[in-house]
Parts: sequence; structure tokens; C-alpha cells
Amino acid sequence: MRDSYFHWNLHAMPDQSGRRIIVTGASSGLGAIMARELAKRGAEVVLAVRDVVKGQRVAEKIRASRPDARVQVGAIELTNLKSVRAFASRMTALDKPIDALILNAGVGNQPYVVTADGIESTFAANVVGHFELTGKLLPLLERGDAARVVSVGSNLYRRVKVDVDFSDLSFEHDHSPHGAYVVSKVATVLFALELENRLRESGSSVRSFIAHPGLSKTPMHNAVNGIVAKSVMAVAHATVSRNPEEGVLPLLFVATSAHAETGRFIGWHLRRSDKRIWSDEIRGVGLNHDLAQQMWEAIESVTAASEQDR
Repeated sequence: MRDSYFHWNLHAMPDQSGRRIIVTGASSGLGAIMARELAKRGAEVVLAVRDVVKGQRVAEKIRASRPDARVQVGAIELTNLKSVRAFASRMTALDKPIDALILNAGVGNQPYVVTADGIESTFAANVVGHFELTGKLLPLLERGDAARVVSVGSNLYRRVKVDVDFSDLSFEHDHSPHGAYVVSKVATVLFALELENRLRESGSSVRSFIAHPGLSKTPMHNAVNGIVAKSVMAVAHATVSRNPEEGVLPLLFVATSAHAETGRFIGWHLRRSDKRIWSDEIRGVGLNHDLAQQMWEAIESVTAASEQDR
């Protein structure tokens, strides 16, 4: 199927009453906006956040605008697999089906740090933590109503070439802040597509989507360091960046619309004057099934080792 597009905005979002949705990274930026809009339309929303105080502030703002909003805040540190499992255990103990899991949290431009689980921190936050969370919550998603897992990608996966090697997730011998971020975004696309393949093969009713907000003005970009990088980001914000209220639309589209398609890369094109949400064919490295398998096995190895060390 060739590239196609949709004209879609918040007015087209269907009623979310009766749905239970988890949004990671919902204490600011795109995640906070998604939580607000989903709650406004009746969903029960769990804000899965690292900073609980900031998360509570977002929840309070949502309740102030809609007193009957059902929002909760849960602590999760995606770079710590023990924290991920603890969050998942709390959700499991509630014994409530999950209708959508939006894997929104992300970091970029981070200095080289290896987590306690032996994983480079950007890759841990953007990929491994979400991988583990999805696996632990899959039984609750299976009980949901046409449940969805939404991964947040980036056009960088097909625009920037980097060496991708998942044999060592500590990235000990080859690390740069930007390179680690790009690799994490390539991995996010591979994860979403491989998850969809595995769900279909198992006969699951859960679906896996990949969407991207384009370049949006979010707090994550405040971490850019260096004169050159800051200058490039300033030019990008001036020419192609979208405001977060617009950037979030493709993510909400795939989380709620019956027209969203799996196996596609859904989001904005570069021109911010183009207000269509595009559903593009997966290209380039995203089609590398062998690489997806290598990544999956590498992550399963480190998460299994971490669980054995508990």
C-alpha cells in the first residue's frame, strides 16, 4: 500500500468512556497533553511518570478543567527494570483491563551513563524499559477492548544513517549522545513492527502501532548541548517545529481512531504547513527483519538476566 493521509483533529476523536489508558512520560510535553485530551473524552488515564510530584500537578490541572476526570499517577523509572516491574505489578494487582498503552516517555542528548542493568541510559529509557513494560502488561492488554500499544518514533530512523549493532546494549565502544538517540529511535520502529508480527502470529487481539509527532517543541529538546547543536535546533524550531498541541495529534490518532493502520509509519511530514496526518510505508532499516530479531533477542537477554538478579 502506498503512502496515504488523513485529515484528523481532536474533534474527530471518538468518545473514550470505558477505556483505561496508560501514558508514560505524562508529567510534561506531549504526554501531559495526551493525558488531558483522553481524560476529557472520558478515558480513565494512568500517568506513568518518573517525577510523581510533577505528575500530580498535571493530574490536578486535568481535574480542575474536568472535575469528573478519572486520572491516576504511578511512579516508574524506565531506566531501572526493577522500577518497571514494580509499576507493572501494581497495575496487575488492580486487575483492570488496559485498552491502550502509549509508550511516550523519551530522553535524548544524554551523557554516557550505563544503568544498573548494564544498558546505555538513553536506550534503556526509550526502548528497554518500554519493552519490559509492554511484556509485563500484555495479559491486561489481552483483556482490553481491541487494545493498542502505541510506540513513538522519529523520522530520524530513515533520515540519519548510524551503525546499528544490538550485540552490546551498553554501547561501551561506540557512543555519542546523538547517535544513541538515533539508534533508540531505529529500535523503537523495529520493536513496534516486530511486536505486531508476534502478536498476529500468536492470534492476539492486541495491535501495535508506530506514530511520530514530527519535530515538536517539547522539554526533551532543552537537553541539547553545544553551540552547533543548539544553533541547529534553533533553526529547526524556527522553520519546521510544530507546537506540542499539534505535534500530539498523530499519537492520539493511532491511540483512538479506527482508521489507524498497523505496519505503517504515521505522523507529520516535514512541512509544518501540511496539516495532513500521513500513513507512510516503512522504509530502509525499518524493513530489516533480521535486525529486529537480533534486537529482540538482545533485549530479552538483558531483561531476563536482570530478573534473575532480583
